[in-house]
Amino acid sequence: MVSRRQFFLGLLASSLLGGIIVLVGMSLIGSGGNGQNVGLGNPSAVTTSFGEIDSSTKDYIVPEGINFIKASRAAVPAVVHITNTSTYNRSGSFSKWFGRGERTRQSTGSGVIISKDGYVATNYHVVDGADELEVRLDDNRRYDAELIGVDEDTDLALIKIKTDNLPYVEFGDSDQVDIGEWVLAVGNPFDLNNTVTAGIVSAKARNINLIQSGRERNYGIESFIQTDAVVNRGNSGGALVNLEGELIGINTAIATNTGTFNGYSFAVPSILVKKVMDDLLEFGEVQRGLLGVTITDADGRTTDELSGVLIREVNPGGAADKAGIKANDVIVGINERAVRTTSELQELVARQRPGDQIVVKFKRNGKQKETNLTLRKKDDFVADLSPEEIQLSYKIEGSTFIDINDRIKSRLRVDGGVQLLELGEGAWSEAGILEGFVITKVGDVDIENLEEFQQLIDAKKRDFYVMGKYPDGEKEYFRINW
Repeated sequence: MVSRRQFFLGLLASSLLGGIIVLVGMSLIGSGGNGQNVGLGNPSAVTTSFGEIDSSTKDYIVPEGINFIKASRAAVPAVVHITNTSTYNRSGSFSKWFGRGERTRQSTGSGVIISKDGYVATNYHVVDGADELEVRLDDNRRYDAELIGVDEDTDLALIKIKTDNLPYVEFGDSDQVDIGEWVLAVGNPFDLNNTVTAGIVSAKARNINLIQSGRERNYGIESFIQTDAVVNRGNSGGALVNLEGELIGINTAIATNTGTFNGYSFAVPSILVKKVMDDLLEFGEVQRGLLGVTITDADGRTTDELSGVLIREVNPGGAADKAGIKANDVIVGINERAVRTTSELQELVARQRPGDQIVVKFKRNGKQKETNLTLRKKDDFVADLSPEEIQLSYKIEGSTFIDINDRIKSRLRVDGGVQLLELGEGAWSEAGILEGFVITKVGDVDIENLEEFQQLIDAKKRDFYVMGKYPDGEKEYFRINW
C-alpha cells in the first residue's frame, strides 16, 4: 500500500521531470532531411494552371449529427503519403567503432493531388534534401516522384508522379472561410494512412514566426488559417478541406509543448497555395513582387492608427518609393481588401507577380489616400545596369561580380561595393548568398570598387566573411568557406 506521503513525493517528482523535458514552441508537422534539393526531372505537362478557385458563395448547412462523410469521401482518395529518402556520410565519434560510409535516412509526410495527371502539392520541409521521393496513393500504389519546384518563403513544394486519371481535390476559396466554420484535416500522422480529423477555424491570417525564424533571409510569408483539427507529425503537406471537400489550405505546423498536437494547427491558405503551385508549374520558381518597405503592425502605440500596417522605412528606388509612399504612412487596403495586419498585407502582395499593378490605400497624418503601385522583383535594379557596366566584371568560383553605379549607391545609401550578378556552383552559392546582393565589406575592409574586391579575394587563403545589403535594403553577412 502506497502511503499518502509517498504518493505526493512521486507526484512532485513526476511534475519536476515533466517540466524539464517539455519542449515549448511552434513545430513543423513533418520532417525532411537537411541538404540540397534534388530535381528528379523536368515537367512535360501542357497544363499551366491548376484550375480556378471556386469563389461562389456557399451557405453551409451542417447536417444533424455533424456529418462529415461527403468531405471525407472527396478528400481522402486525393491525399498521399510521401517518403523522403536522403543519403549522408557517417562520421563523428561513433564512426571508429561502426566505420565510415554512406548511409540513408527517411522521413515521411503528406501531399495533396491537385490534378488528374499527377501533380501533388506538399510542404517544402517534407521534400527538403531528398535524393529520392516516393508517393504512395490511398489504394497503395507507389510511384517515384519528380521535384518540380519549391518555395521556402511559404514552405510549399510541387512534385509530380507519372500516372493519369487520378482523384484530385479542387481548390476552394480560402478568403470565404469564416471563423467558426467546420473543417477537416486529412493526412498521414505517425504513418497512419489517410487519417481524418475535424475541427473549426479559430483564426485567420495568423503569423507564428515559424518560417522566418529559421531562415537567413526575412522573406517568409505567414498568413495561416488556424484550426483546432488534430494534426501531428506526418500531417505536413496534407489537406485542410471545407464541408464541400474543397481544398482551403495545406496543413503545415502545430503549436505544441510536447512535439505533438496541443490544441492548434496552422495551414497555408488555398489562394496562396494555388498561386505558388501555378508559378512552380509555369516557371519552376515563384514569381514574387515586393513593395520595397520595412513594416510593422499599427497598434495605436507607434502611430495613432489602431490597425493597418505602418511603413517604418521605404527602400530608395523600390515600388513603394516610386508610387509616392513614405515612411510613417499606414497601409489600410490592397485592391479593395481591407488590411489590418502585416500578415494580411504580405499574403495579398504574395498573390501577385512582379509587374502586376495594385491599388494601395493608406493614411498619412490621418487623411486617407490612394495610389497605384507596380510591384518589383528583389533584384530589379540589376536590370538598370547598362551593357557596358555589366561587361566590367570579375568571375570567381563560378560567380560573377560587377561594380555598382551611382544609382545603386543612392538607393542603398552606400559609398561603394560590388554586386553579385550571376550565382554559380561553388563557395558563394554554398554560403546561401543570393543574386543581387551588394557586398560592401570583406572581413573588416570596406570595398570601394570591383578592383579592390578582386585584389582582396585573390589574396584570401582561408575562410572569411562578407557584409552588405540586398536590393530591398536588408543588411546581411555570410561566411565564405574558402
